[in-house]
Amino acid sequence: MLKQTALLDAHRKRNAKLVDFGGWEMPLHYGSQIEEHHSVRSDAGMFDVSHMLPIDVLGKDARSFLRELLANNVDRLSLPGKALYTCMLNSQAGVIDDLIVYFIEDGRFRLVVNAGTAEKDIDWITRQRDRIGCAVDILPRRDLSMIAVQGPNAREKFWRAWPTARAATECIENFFAAQHDGWMIARTGYTGEDGFEITLPAGDANQLWDALLECDVVPAGLGARDTLRLEAGMNLYGQDMDEDVTPLESGLGWTVDLKSPRDFIGKKALVESRPGRKLVGLVLRERGVLRAHQKVIVSQGGGEVTSGTFSPTLGISIALARVPVAVEIGSNVSVEVRSRQLRARAVKYPFVRNGQSLVDSELAEAKPA
Repeated sequence: MLKQTALLDAHRKRNAKLVDFGGWEMPLHYGSQIEEHHSVRSDAGMFDVSHMLPIDVLGKDARSFLRELLANNVDRLSLPGKALYTCMLNSQAGVIDDLIVYFIEDGRFRLVVNAGTAEKDIDWITRQRDRIGCAVDILPRRDLSMIAVQGPNAREKFWRAWPTARAATECIENFFAAQHDGWMIARTGYTGEDGFEITLPAGDANQLWDALLECDVVPAGLGARDTLRLEAGMNLYGQDMDEDVTPLESGLGWTVDLKSPRDFIGKKALVESRPGRKLVGLVLRERGVLRAHQKVIVSQGGGEVTSGTFSPTLGISIALARVPVAVEIGSNVSVEVRSRQLRARAVKYPFVRNGQSLVDSELAEAKPA
């Protein structure tokens, strides 16, 4: 039986197309994925992301434990509310999961992990705690829901829907979170737009959802979330990285701290690695749609599309692809699409940020998909 969030009835009332996502019954769209995408880029949309799992790490050894567990350095989190994006690696430097860690207060951190890896993550974290021998409690917070409100007008509309939260959240910077009446409101997201991700008791979720609806925040499903995150050049676990690839092969070298003397799980393998592949963006120059697992053909050898889609904002097909490190940005490649070799260009990603195209020079030559 599929797991259900506290907002399932709210999704059904709006005739959402529900699908199995990581063992959860989740809305794919509410009628038009494209319209939901554009609403987030131009105004404000909201997502039920309660399938993701907050895990509280508690105890006097919490910081020292996370120093060893995570590839990024939690010592950067000196102010309460500060957040950090990081990978959690195995001993071979493969990515067990990517996550955000929040510093709440001394002896208390919160990790937010992916739905499909949550049980595996809990098991790994617990085993590492026991191996290291830290005085740490691992507390999965299944009593909480999460709602993401994203878009250029997201913050204003959230404050209109929930005025009492404005004072606590008006001045928080990107990748910071504020506490408000038992809620954690973080200025983070997965769309390339401004907004909040709100973690709150499951019993409060429907009240906030309805208040946001009254303020004309558009419900958006997993389909729009995927096209938005790909336009923003954000990795998806299980496609753009997994336990068989390192952060250095996944465009996530910036999330790894190799400068400090601390040791962490996977560090030795990373230091000794000589990656032969890297992640680049692709813009398709012919009619067609790029999809995951399509073969990329370059003179330096083969590559593969890891995530691909039609970009509603740009009107062309875009992708992330893992290719040989010798492939240069700006070079032409071919992609096998339904037994045809289509022309594409390797580009820097993100493709879109804050509603604006970052690949205008490529769009001038690209044909619509």
